[in-house]
Amino acid sequence: RAGMVAGARDVVFHASDRGFDCGVEHNYARSLTPEQALGDDVLLAWAMNGAALLPQHGFPLRLLVPGWYGMASVKWLNRIEVIDRQFDGFQQVGTYMYRKTADEQGVPVTTMRVRSLMVPPGIPDWYTRRRLIEPGRVELFGRAWSGQGVPIAKVEVAAAGHWREARLDPVPDRYAWRGWHFEWHATPGEHELMCRATDAKGETQPIEQRFDRGGFGNNAVHRVQVTVR
Repeated sequence: RAGMVAGARDVVFHASDRGFDCGVEHNYARSLTPEQALGDDVLLAWAMNGAALLPQHGFPLRLLVPGWYGMASVKWLNRIEVIDRQFDGFQQVGTYMYRKTADEQGVPVTTMRVRSLMVPPGIPDWYTRRRLIEPGRVELFGRAWSGQGVPIAKVEVAAAGHWREARLDPVPDRYAWRGWHFEWHATPGEHELMCRATDAKGETQPIEQRFDRGGFGNNAVHRVQVTVR
C-alpha cells in the first residue's frame, strides 16, 4: 500500500510525452503540494463516458485538477513521485509563470481566473467577421466560470457602453460553468457587445487584459463586434 512519507514536499506527476521547449528536451511533468494532491476533487482518470480514455484525452491514465488551468491536469501519466523538496522541473518553474519581463522570477499559473464568454449573435460577415443581425429583440447568452469552484455571482452585458445585469441559470454543480441570458433590443448601426463576470469572492474580469509575457490567464471582457442592418 502506497502512502505519503514524512517530510513530503511535493507530489510530481510524470508524463510519457517528451519534446523540446525553448530548446530544452524533457518529459512533461508537473507537481502539486501533498495537500493539493490529496484534495477530494483531484482525480486520476482512466475512463470517460463509460469508455477508456482516447489517446488525445490522456490514455491510459491522466490527472484531473478541477478549477486549475489545463497544464496541471497531466496526460499520459506513467509515474507519480513524492519528493522532499520543491519540484523544479522545466514545465513547473520555467514555462507556466506569470511574468512581465524575461528575467522576472514570476508567479505560478494555478487556478483559473473568473471569465465569461458570449455566443456571438447573428451570422458572420465573410470578410470582416463582424456579426450581422436584424434590428429588434435579440437573445444574448453565454457561459461564465471561475477557478477553485468559486460560484459565479453575476454576469453583466454592455451594449452602447452601459453595463446591465444578465439573468443567470440555476447554480450548477461545483466547477461547472453557469449559463446566462440577456435580452438586447438591437437598433440599426455598428455596436460592440461586451460581457463580464464577477465571482462570489468579488473578482471581476478586467476591461483590458493585464500584460503577461507568455499571454497566460487572459480573462479580459469578451467583445463582439455587431452590425445591425
